[in-house]
Amino acid sequence: MNKNRVAPILGIDRLRMGTDGNGITTLVAFYGCPLKCKYCLNPKCHKNISDIVFSSSLELYDIVSKDELYYHATGGGVTFGGGEPLLYSDFIIDVLKLGANRWNVTIETSLNVPFNKIDILLPHINELIVDIKDINPKIYELYTKSSNIKVINNLKKLSIIGCTKKMKIRIPLISGFNNNIDNQKSISYLESLGYSNFDLFDYKIKF
Repeated sequence: MNKNRVAPILGIDRLRMGTDGNGITTLVAFYGCPLKCKYCLNPKCHKNISDIVFSSSLELYDIVSKDELYYHATGGGVTFGGGEPLLYSDFIIDVLKLGANRWNVTIETSLNVPFNKIDILLPHINELIVDIKDINPKIYELYTKSSNIKVINNLKKLSIIGCTKKMKIRIPLISGFNNNIDNQKSISYLESLGYSNFDLFDYKIKF
């Protein structure tokens, strides 16, 4: 554990309810993302990293632990999002080992990272919330400017090792990129891998 390891933190949103996991949560959002989505829901995560203030793992733990009473009372805890939090898996491990692993721990991710970034966290987290965009590789690449090969491979590996029950899969309807038929195809594919917890919703795009 390195309590002085640092990471670029986009924001810390305390006392959230019903949006980022069980109970009352604190959302910790990181800068940086491997995707370049047409309609980025958090464009600040792509800010030039040279202009960002970094936080140490101990500093972050001291902030999120202020609400420990609420976490225990509601079954809540800390949610790591972004951006892509799994770019900073080592940093998250440090925060958890400082004591955050006493609470419910959720990761919000695109899964578009090397599997080792996920694997090291699995013993310490309660839930993965995955925004897959769309399983169709052509739709995915058109929307994100990236391949979803890592996403699909990670979904397969997580299924094989028995993690389907700790995962919620977000399947968005994205105007101009996919439709309800595409969403159903994504669901059918994910069901074939053993996933069953889906969150279907529309991206609210402001033109």
